[in-house]
Amino acid sequence: MEEENEESSMQFHEMELDDRILKAIAKLGWQSPTLIQEKAIPLLLEGKDVLVRARTGSGKTAAFSIPVIQKIIQVKQTAKHQEVKALLLAPSKELCQQITSVIKDLTANCSRDVKCIDIAPNVDLKTQKPLLVEKPDIVVSTPARALLHLKAGNLNLKESLDLMVIDEADLIFSFGYEKEIKEIMDFLPKIYQAILASATLSPDVKSLKSLVLNNPVILKLEEPDLAPSSQLSHYLLMAEELDKATIIYSLLKLHLIRGKTIIFVNTVDKCYKLKLYLEQFGIRTCVLNSELPATIRCHSVHQFNQGVYDIIVASDEKSLEQPGLPVTKRKLSKTKRRKDKESGVSRGIDFQCVSNVINFDFPLDVDSYVHRAGRTARGKNQGSVLSFVNLLEKEYLDKVDEHLQKIHSESSVFKTYQFKLDEVEAFKYRAQDAWKAVTRIAVREARLKEIKTEIFNCSKLKTYFNDNPNDLTVLRHDKALHTVRLQQHLTDVPEYIIPPTLKNLAGITTRKNKRTYPVKGDLSSAKHQMKKSNPLLSMQFDGIKKKKK
Repeated sequence: MEEENEESSMQFHEMELDDRILKAIAKLGWQSPTLIQEKAIPLLLEGKDVLVRARTGSGKTAAFSIPVIQKIIQVKQTAKHQEVKALLLAPSKELCQQITSVIKDLTANCSRDVKCIDIAPNVDLKTQKPLLVEKPDIVVSTPARALLHLKAGNLNLKESLDLMVIDEADLIFSFGYEKEIKEIMDFLPKIYQAILASATLSPDVKSLKSLVLNNPVILKLEEPDLAPSSQLSHYLLMAEELDKATIIYSLLKLHLIRGKTIIFVNTVDKCYKLKLYLEQFGIRTCVLNSELPATIRCHSVHQFNQGVYDIIVASDEKSLEQPGLPVTKRKLSKTKRRKDKESGVSRGIDFQCVSNVINFDFPLDVDSYVHRAGRTARGKNQGSVLSFVNLLEKEYLDKVDEHLQKIHSESSVFKTYQFKLDEVEAFKYRAQDAWKAVTRIAVREARLKEIKTEIFNCSKLKTYFNDNPNDLTVLRHDKALHTVRLQQHLTDVPEYIIPPTLKNLAGITTRKNKRTYPVKGDLSSAKHQMKKSNPLLSMQFDGIKKKKK
């Protein structure tokens, strides 16, 4: 049946797209459109208002970007003046950069005819004014930044706008943009084509629909929120805090997790605690959270996608601010530290080729789990989610499990990952000492040091990097913070502490006359080996059993 569907589905070359767009699509390696692209692109090319609902990783960005570019190319054949024709709004700076990147890839062969700029970065309006004076065809922005430029007169859409797109529409109001959206409407013409793209059809989306769309086509694909179980595996491991630390150390140091990995935690403090903890074992990680400058966050994601480093520890603080959570949990989000509301980690950001998502802290609601898991198994790639769950988090697990059962029509989607801690007791001793060494003071110093360093890199070197763009690749964000005393012996794994049954599993061989040897934390060497198989299958074993003599 699948082969028949592929043969009968509409291909890109059948959509009457400009040859330059088709060449860009071919260069990107997109052999055929995804389901959402196949259904949405023809409707948008017809000029209809469309509400697109499709799961994360289904190709929504290209689904609205391709027709926007095509329509601009057509209009410019008869246009007499250069004008802003499309406004694309998204809730976070990272997502704005991602959309801009996709558009630039798709316009690689027609960049002179279709110009796109991203005005989401939080810089002085006067800095971006010259860019808007040139009237680019496509403007990408968060609602707040777009409104500032509209009020300042830097952006005039009243006479020129043909298309408006709002991506991740279900997050627009939750990010606090309801007022901005309503004010932006006063600066738009009476007639224009509008597109809403969303992963869910929440009450906020319905409110936005009535505000923005006119007699829309609602494109709700009959597909689950997440990839099917044949593509995305869900693993579960019951463990308390210290046991979580022991397990993550063992898995990473013994190469039992292969490929790009995102480790999610619930707070910024835990972000740095986990980074400092893994740092003691020579495992290099990068942190991603709302306190870092937007430029650095975007650069970190870009380098992760390019394979510069393979492990990101990301904080998903948005889940702590959702209404309806227990009061004790909601208090965690109350902090005097300055955060960027225009940031998002579990939603929107296009992490590419992610093999594994690890929930070190289990998410506090179903949506957060779905969006975290949606960072992997994107497109047609395989992926796995491994969740550590303690007793206090069990209630959140039950809600997620119930939701996934409805999606997949299975008794339980979660597979229990068997791991006998007593077999890695030596690892536990090391983990306990390293975890306790990361004190609150060390975490606070690490946060200050990281933010000061990244701000310096962001502002002081900005002019230099503009003149020397190749040198920007040298800037890495997974460097050691050194706020905890590092002990060299912890970076090595002595052979005697590794259970015999794990040596073959981890690809470790015994060498004569050598008592210890390093096991590097870099996972990139195994990155290409696991593409066709489930990245975590190497972890799937029924405990660690000693061989009988």
